[in-house]
Amino acid sequence: MSIRLDATDRKILAELQRDAGQSLDEIAKQVGSSKTPVWNRIRKMREAGIMGPQTVILDAEALGFEACFFVLIRTSEHEADWQAAFLKALRNRPEVQEAHRLAGDIDYILKVRVKNARAYDAFYQALISEVKVHNVTALLSMEEIKSTTALPL
Repeated sequence: MSIRLDATDRKILAELQRDAGQSLDEIAKQVGSSKTPVWNRIRKMREAGIMGPQTVILDAEALGFEACFFVLIRTSEHEADWQAAFLKALRNRPEVQEAHRLAGDIDYILKVRVKNARAYDAFYQALISEVKVHNVTALLSMEEIKSTTALPL
């Protein structure tokens, strides 16, 4: 289903990105509309697949996940069986917050959130026991400068 977004739709999406927990009345007030039209627009955008499930953003450090690693993976394996095993391994590891297949010298980059370096090593050992990789480079994030899920609408 294709849907054209107008300025009001974009304002609604911006408000939902800012705080999806606010009431329909609050969103309607912010976008200059009333509750029922806002609800109808949100429903149509959900049905069109523009919005995924609503979640809560947790503070990783407050929960003890103090280490964030960006893991660069090079592989000499590009067969379908290897890729399926690799994707399964990533999906089964809750430490992997993001995984991207890249163009260029690096094949994959992972964002891995763990409690500490020892926990990262356990993750690494488990991953390489499941799938063969040519080279793995782990980069520890010293400071998160910006992190957002918001799109620039």
